[in-house]
Amino acid sequence: MARTQQMRLIELMILKQDITKVLEYLGKKGSFQFQDSLEENDVSSDDADLAANMQYYSSLQKCCNFFNISLSNLDLSESYSATDEQVEQAGSIINSYNQIYENIQKTKADLDKVTNTEKEALAFANLQVSFSQLEHLSFLSLKVGKIDSASFESLQGALANKAVVIALGEDKSHVLIASSKKSSGSINDELEHFGFVEMQVPQDFTGVPEDVLAGLAKKKKDYEALLQEYEIQKENFAETHKDRILELVKAFAIKVQIGKIQQKLESTEMVYRITGWVPLLESKAYSEDLEKITEGRIALREFEPGEVREVLEGREKVPVKLHHGKFIRSFERMVLSYGSPLYGTIDPTPFVAVFFTILFGMMFGDLGQGLVFLLLGLLMAKNIVKVGGWNKFAPIFMAIGVTSSIMGLLTGEFFSNETLLEPFSMWVTGLFGHAHAPIIHLMPSQDPKSIMAMFAVFGVAVGFGFVINTVGLLINIINNFSQKKYDKAIFGKEGLAGAVFFWYVIVLVIRIAAFGHSPAVYDWVVIGITLFFAAFAEPFENLIMKKGRLFENGFGTYLISSVVELIEVFSGYLSNTVSFVRVGAFALSHAVLDFTILTLSQLCGPVGGIFILIIGNAIIIVLEGMIVAIQVIRLQYYEFFSKFFHETGREFKPFAFTLETN
Repeated sequence: MARTQQMRLIELMILKQDITKVLEYLGKKGSFQFQDSLEENDVSSDDADLAANMQYYSSLQKCCNFFNISLSNLDLSESYSATDEQVEQAGSIINSYNQIYENIQKTKADLDKVTNTEKEALAFANLQVSFSQLEHLSFLSLKVGKIDSASFESLQGALANKAVVIALGEDKSHVLIASSKKSSGSINDELEHFGFVEMQVPQDFTGVPEDVLAGLAKKKKDYEALLQEYEIQKENFAETHKDRILELVKAFAIKVQIGKIQQKLESTEMVYRITGWVPLLESKAYSEDLEKITEGRIALREFEPGEVREVLEGREKVPVKLHHGKFIRSFERMVLSYGSPLYGTIDPTPFVAVFFTILFGMMFGDLGQGLVFLLLGLLMAKNIVKVGGWNKFAPIFMAIGVTSSIMGLLTGEFFSNETLLEPFSMWVTGLFGHAHAPIIHLMPSQDPKSIMAMFAVFGVAVGFGFVINTVGLLINIINNFSQKKYDKAIFGKEGLAGAVFFWYVIVLVIRIAAFGHSPAVYDWVVIGITLFFAAFAEPFENLIMKKGRLFENGFGTYLISSVVELIEVFSGYLSNTVSFVRVGAFALSHAVLDFTILTLSQLCGPVGGIFILIIGNAIIIVLEGMIVAIQVIRLQYYEFFSKFFHETGREFKPFAFTLETN
């Protein structure tokens, strides 16, 4: 039976001159987990070399952002820590970037300044009478200022009976307000409401000369041309230096991470000490490779988990690494999102893979819709369709596509159509006697055979639930025996006593229902004994583990808690079994949805019918597919994982180089 991968702790004593090469090897190997959580330690800012490398790394990322060079999906596996030559190259590229950046920013600032100056000048271009002469008018008050151009019409309306509002520029952001001197005070509140900012105009100002306006316009065009030239220079530089910049980013990403790790390690003036966990299958390769890398200047010791003091004292858990093929590996995240199994226990991932694909197929039976999942999985596996991090789940899509298609063949559904697969159903059923279609009729009807087939599906679902519950119980019992937790393995609801009670009751129900047997005395004896040890387990657990007290919190508390446990044994196993009825219910609801879509399509005519079929099937594939997946995960978590996931382990998270973006 599959168990978590065996691990070894290795201790390395490395000379200072080799530490960079060793850390580079460990990071690229990607299967070494430091014993201490180095990520939690702060990095000192006193290391000048590390600070300089971090500055290079940050500047190169800014460079990529400026030149629109994407850093997504960068692969560091073939890159190495930055060399002295690459440090020089990085400095040259960063200088060029700074120069181009400064040129563009300065030109933009100059262009904005000229544009604003031209805008201000144009605002006064229409004012051709000396402003000082207008000020001498005895009955007229004039104000020149700025407003939001969008408020011009509103300001005109608000001052329609009090003043004349004249736009001085084409964009109407500069205005001349003319009013009688008697009412000039009353319009100030209105002007303030519209955000009017008064401007000081020279007394002898008579407008902007045409040659000044022409000069500003020419200056603006010159800056626009210069900015365009710098933008072209930017594009050309990005195109010619893109590959080099990306290589430098990867090299400095590795160099910075090596520097950070190196700072956190135990060390003397000449020697570094590294301890970490590696898979047993790779420990020999580590020893041989590190010997070559350091030319023999290394001391390496290897320890089994049982020889590690921190593990023996319970202060550290051995990290858990799961080892699977491509198909099973795609289900690992489903397990690890719930929790990592303990080291040395049974790996539940293969069971999850089988249970998930079968349950999904049972609930989502349609040949056409299943083939869509299968095709999507194939396209994702080939990276023809890219959906971010979901491509690694391509095997899951292919698996549920196969099981859904098989269920669709049995129920006769093909994109909600119930007639296309009739010849196949007639041929298959004809091999075993009376030919009929579909092979399994899920749609409710008055036909007794249809009703029996529908109940048979519910029965199969409950039976499959019994298998899942049984596997969960067996995993729990085996895990506890292997960890020498004999009390939990034998007694309790999920120990051997509870499992035998559950199995015996199921067998008894089958005997009564299928064969008409009546419960015998020995049946009640077996049920009573197993139920007693399942619910009233505490003193027996304490006895077998040689604990000092049989009743840890007193007999009264023990009695009350045992009665509660007795109720939980009954309700728990009943709900664990009945819960799988939902599998049959979802299978039935899927058939009803298919039937509904087919009926609607027939009512809408040929063109409308095709549209209804396409939209309806798309909704089923997306929405019901999500709902069914959630229900299957729920069944796994609550009915399967809950049997043995009483304590989670420590997931194996090896040191590997990553791109740390700012």
